[in-house]
Amino acid sequence: MTIVRCAWANASPLEQEYHDQEWGQPVHDDRLLFESLILDGAQAGLSWALILGKRENYRKAFDYFDAEKISRYSEKKIAALLANPGIVRNRLKVHSTVSNARAFLTAQEEHGSFDRYIWQFVGGQPIQNAWKTDAEVPATSAESDAMSKDLKKRGFKFVGSTICYAFMQAMGMVNDHVIHCHKYQQIRNLSP
Repeated sequence: MTIVRCAWANASPLEQEYHDQEWGQPVHDDRLLFESLILDGAQAGLSWALILGKRENYRKAFDYFDAEKISRYSEKKIAALLANPGIVRNRLKVHSTVSNARAFLTAQEEHGSFDRYIWQFVGGQPIQNAWKTDAEVPATSAESDAMSKDLKKRGFKFVGSTICYAFMQAMGMVNDHVIHCHKYQQIRNLSP
């Protein structure tokens, strides 16, 4: 029996595994939310396949996305990151990870958790879409526009609306599996 997936996931075994095991599953763990926001920002101008292939390198390089540790990175640590071939060595993206860690900690403190803060943009529940083809799936939404605007106001970088929408898809804030995908109904059933 052939497994039917969203078309983008068929590009490689790594993308298939990511699609089947992670993409679109609702996430409420602050560390995982932070990791995804940083990796989605790292993807800007690049492919998700590239970032996914470097994800383990990112985890090791950035202390497994411990925002407290990242917020205290020194210039020496940043220089070491910029010399690390296992990650995307873009100066603005590396520096933004440090400033985003600080903004993340402030949002956590203000709202009790980053999860509580970020999920407010979808009313605390995943948005359930019903796309027939990948071509129908949008790159942004009113919710990603609002999220982007608020994150930027809080000092986050690399959080444009398209990045925010990709983050929402990955973290299960929106179910954008196409209706014929084997994950569509499973993800839909996770919502109350």
